[in-house]
Amino acid sequence: DDPVCLKGCPTRAYTKFAEYGAVLQDPDICFGCGYCTWVCPYNAPQLDPVKGEVSKCNMCVDRLEVGLKPACVSACLAGALDFGIIETAPENRDQLETTIPGFPTPDVTHPNIRFEQTRSLPREMQRTDSIPLRYERDEQGRGEYKSKATQVKRTREWNLNKLRSREDPLVIFTLVSQAVVGAFMVLFLVPLSGIDVLSEPVLSGTNTLLLFALIGMQTFALALSTMHLGKPQRFYRAFNNLRFSPVSREVAGIAVFYTLLCGYTLTSTQPWLLGWLLPEALVSGLATLCGWGAVIAGPAAIYFMHAIYRIKARPFWNHWQVLTSFYGNTLSLGALLVGLVFAFTLVLNEQSIAALMSVLVWPVIIGLMIESLGLVAHTRHLNRGGEEGAASHYKQTTKFGNTWLLRNTGLCIAVLAAIGAATMNVDGLWGMSIWILTGLTVAVTAVIGRALFYVLVIPTTMPGAFFWKNPGFEEHARETGLADMPQVGVLPDVH
Repeated sequence: DDPVCLKGCPTRAYTKFAEYGAVLQDPDICFGCGYCTWVCPYNAPQLDPVKGEVSKCNMCVDRLEVGLKPACVSACLAGALDFGIIETAPENRDQLETTIPGFPTPDVTHPNIRFEQTRSLPREMQRTDSIPLRYERDEQGRGEYKSKATQVKRTREWNLNKLRSREDPLVIFTLVSQAVVGAFMVLFLVPLSGIDVLSEPVLSGTNTLLLFALIGMQTFALALSTMHLGKPQRFYRAFNNLRFSPVSREVAGIAVFYTLLCGYTLTSTQPWLLGWLLPEALVSGLATLCGWGAVIAGPAAIYFMHAIYRIKARPFWNHWQVLTSFYGNTLSLGALLVGLVFAFTLVLNEQSIAALMSVLVWPVIIGLMIESLGLVAHTRHLNRGGEEGAASHYKQTTKFGNTWLLRNTGLCIAVLAAIGAATMNVDGLWGMSIWILTGLTVAVTAVIGRALFYVLVIPTTMPGAFFWKNPGFEEHARETGLADMPQVGVLPDVH
């Protein structure tokens, strides 16, 4: 009744067949972002990284139109499938349930499916795939099954080589975009607050170069995200579903911010470009308008970016920690980027950096603290809950346990280093060295944290078989070379 793939698709490649309720997808409209494969709780849409497009079951509407049942129903030797109007429990069936253990909660899409049973299920059930989840019946309540993480091993590992994923371009795109938004807000808002540390005459040229560098960084991030699509030449279709799709809203938000950033940079640093056409006061007013517009559009774009990951089908992401992480990185990375570039200029001119860093250290500290607060709350949430989020946390503390601790330790060290450098009022090359180490720590921590964000997520799906869509088998196939054989059915780990 509520197909989330239809709402989430930025290109509006999905339609719903009113008569049969079938959700149809048009590969010719799709540009291969794969967002529908994220939001669907049943793993129905499939992304083909070679063709660069998504396809899915269409409920055999061509057969339905001529009075036949879907092919899977007709072909099932055991008669385990049926298709038609759901009314009451058929003959020789005791139950007609909307869910069974392992089947995603029907609250996400309200699927028109029922499971017929002739006898009760066992008290505990295990999955056939490698996802570390088991299902236990709640004997104290209404007899419903609750999912819990299966504790197979407790040793912590590094697995740094497995931090890579097909979403690596998104790791760079999100972090660079957040750093650019944060840096611009520092450059624009700090001078307006009456603090003169960024207004030193020696920094005027650096300010101009940094603004153009921000444009270059954001251009690179946008190009990377576009090439991440299965069909990059169709990038313009991302604006087709602004009403429903968070992807469309993120793209629009980033595009508006990027345009205003370019407008502010040109009108504030190169006013002569418009000076022959417009009065000086009007050019200055246009620069102010673009600046304030970018200050509003930047954080709004980051908010839309976070909304992409608030997905019920991916419980590990569906927490407000995503927002604190994205805004925390915006503050810390942006302030450090401005601080290090300006501090380098001051050191080269043999001037003090203490006043500059004593101001910019606070956005860094606030950003790191916001991110840390969200991570603590997220861990508690995962520990209390079940489902795939609990399995992700178990994977986080075992398979990537040492890497996870390294990220958390890096956050603590970065906070302490920033506070220490601010209170000690260090200056000169010694102070610059401390700030460089702090910046490297924050940057490395952010990259590790964002990479973990993508590789740890375990989506809801139908309980898989031993081969098809079994993460354990897919990993084994890639390590042993089986994945190179098309008949194995393991898609290339690329986008």
